[in-house]
Amino acid sequence: MKENFDAALSKLLHHEGGFVNHPSDPGGMTNLGVTKAVWEEWTGHSVDEAAMRRLTPADVAPLYKRKYWDKVCGDALPAGVDYCVFDAAVNSGPGRAAKWLQEAVGVVADGAIGPKTLAAVAAADDQETIDKFNAARLKFLQALATWDTFGRGWGRRVAEVTKAAATMTA
Repeated sequence: MKENFDAALSKLLHHEGGFVNHPSDPGGMTNLGVTKAVWEEWTGHSVDEAAMRRLTPADVAPLYKRKYWDKVCGDALPAGVDYCVFDAAVNSGPGRAAKWLQEAVGVVADGAIGPKTLAAVAAADDQETIDKFNAARLKFLQALATWDTFGRGWGRRVAEVTKAAATMTA
């Protein structure tokens, strides 16, 4: 839903946390869930660790809106479903999140949310969509080589996103 971006971003940033540079994280240096590479692409110039540490929610909100929320048609998705798909898009890419949504509502999973996907989402039960979507997301995460390192946090995040999404649909 169009009016859900700010709430979804707030929930997402809670999970993403602050600055990290974990040696096992393929994303490398990250703050507020934004990797150094993504931030450099967004700003069009190189940044150092100090610049990454200074990022604020206001700095990263436009990036999240354009590169993730808009890519998964967040404004057109039902409340709760929008948050699930947005959160997964940030973690696993908008194309993969779109495919999980498409699989959850029974349309061809081509990774591009368009009129057919949106019609199927509108016709589906929101809670069923949320549950199917997050089951696919968790299955994917569990298959990653880094599951042993990050799996507990990822599993908790998917469970919390599922629960929060359920309250948003009410």
